[in-house]
Amino acid sequence: MQITLIAIGKTDKAELEQLIDLYEKRLKHYIKFEFVVLPDIKNSKNLSEAQQKEKEGELILSQLQPTDTLILLDEKGKQYSSLEFADYLQKKMNSGLKNLVLAIGGPYGFSDAVYAKCNGKISLSKMTFSHQMVRLFLVEQLYRGFTILRNEPYHHQ
Repeated sequence: MQITLIAIGKTDKAELEQLIDLYEKRLKHYIKFEFVVLPDIKNSKNLSEAQQKEKEGELILSQLQPTDTLILLDEKGKQYSSLEFADYLQKKMNSGLKNLVLAIGGPYGFSDAVYAKCNGKISLSKMTFSHQMVRLFLVEQLYRGFTILRNEPYHHQ
């Protein structure tokens, strides 16, 4: 299985970028992983919230292959403990899935077209995090999940 993380817009903090890179490198020891950063929508200040979500949605959907499983990072998604998330990853791998695509939307979330195409939603917390921080938290949780599956000492119970 491959995991692809799609996010809208570049990370503007070098410190966050370094941490994301660190966990991305660690994660690649366990699974094929790709981080796709889609460009910010040009002239987004001139667009309504709905128009911006629509344009971002088109960008996200353009990245998908027909066999991909799309999971959205969404505040209304299912929440997992780290152990439950590791189990979720194991089940996805056992199912013979080729590419698990995790998508982080823009500041207003996802378009209706993206919601219609998705195969599920995950929430990292009931709290709201910046889209920049969500990238780091998700890559770290993916890494943590694989260390749990391998019984490695990274995660403490």
